[in-house]
Amino acid sequence: MEETVLLVDDEEDIREVLRFFLSEIGYSVLTAASGKKALEIVCSDHPPVVLCDIKMPEMNGIELLRKIKSESPDTEVIMITGHGDMALAVQCLQLDATDFITKPIEENVLEFALKRATERYDMRFRLREYTEKLEQLVEEKSRQLIDAERMAAIGETVAGLSHSIKNIAGGLKGGLFVLEKGLELDNREYLQQGWQLVRRNVDNIRNLSMDLLNYGKVGAAHFRRVDPNLPIREVFRLMTPRAEEQKIRLEMTLDQGLAPIVLDPDGIERCLLNLVTNALDACADYESQDGAHVVHIQSNKRATAGVVYRVLDTGPGIDDGVREQLFQNFFSTKGMRGTGIGLMMTRKIVELHGGDIRIESETGKGSCFIVRLPAEPPSMPSNSSPTP
Repeated sequence: MEETVLLVDDEEDIREVLRFFLSEIGYSVLTAASGKKALEIVCSDHPPVVLCDIKMPEMNGIELLRKIKSESPDTEVIMITGHGDMALAVQCLQLDATDFITKPIEENVLEFALKRATERYDMRFRLREYTEKLEQLVEEKSRQLIDAERMAAIGETVAGLSHSIKNIAGGLKGGLFVLEKGLELDNREYLQQGWQLVRRNVDNIRNLSMDLLNYGKVGAAHFRRVDPNLPIREVFRLMTPRAEEQKIRLEMTLDQGLAPIVLDPDGIERCLLNLVTNALDACADYESQDGAHVVHIQSNKRATAGVVYRVLDTGPGIDDGVREQLFQNFFSTKGMRGTGIGLMMTRKIVELHGGDIRIESETGKGSCFIVRLPAEPPSMPSNSSPTP
């Protein structure tokens, strides 16, 4: 698809020469002989890039730049100046012009400026698409959360979700800023850093979506009588490749004398997946003295019947202040990388089973998450029944 450029110059010969050159290098070209006509075209055709001479009768290029940015802030405007017009060129940049080129115009300089302008426009367009999709996702999931009876503290939940979204949106905006600086300075390192920021926050959008979807499944539990080691075996199988990739040793110890109990295997598997994922992330972000990290998952018989699951790690540990907040809505120790929904969901699933979850941790000495479940939930949800 051809990119459209609006060429604005009051001299017909210059317009024709530039129009021919721009067409030759693959652009669809609109032309205007005056600022007034150019403004009409901007309002009707919305060209992504405008190439404009500064010195024109009636409405000069600077006044046209102001009006374009007022009508269409996303439009990229490249100004054409004469030698000795550097003060005007600086003024144009202060008014948010994308670039300026000097007469006589060199074809390679013009082509590079246009390429940079179209790339900036395309990145801004893609960022807007991401943001719009994110807003749609938030709106949809917020409706689901509002409609769910289990979300009693809806005000707190929406506030937490809004905070997560603002973090992601801020990260996307920051990535775009670094990308634009990279384009402006032709700095490959900035371009890579900016793209990594954008990609990381797009991943955060996906993670937030999946966490919300999983959170919505918490009430749809399907209880049956199973071996309580079943979920822990599956988590160990699923997480071993990731642990190996992060160079962390994942260990499993099972109590083979456990009697079958009534639980929702998928729900408990999600709980343990969250806890093991957090443990691996904690170890990956922490440099231990001996350089070796271990995450250990285990099952034991509960003294009053049932099962106790433990997830232990050799990460940095959790201080008292953070421990008290861990299971609050949307609280995360991972900063902008975390959604804060995983542990909230874990707590809900454990409570649905009539169990409890607690943490033992000491700063610098790792953490242990302990999940205790009874042999059978105190009250069976209407959509579930224990099956042999």
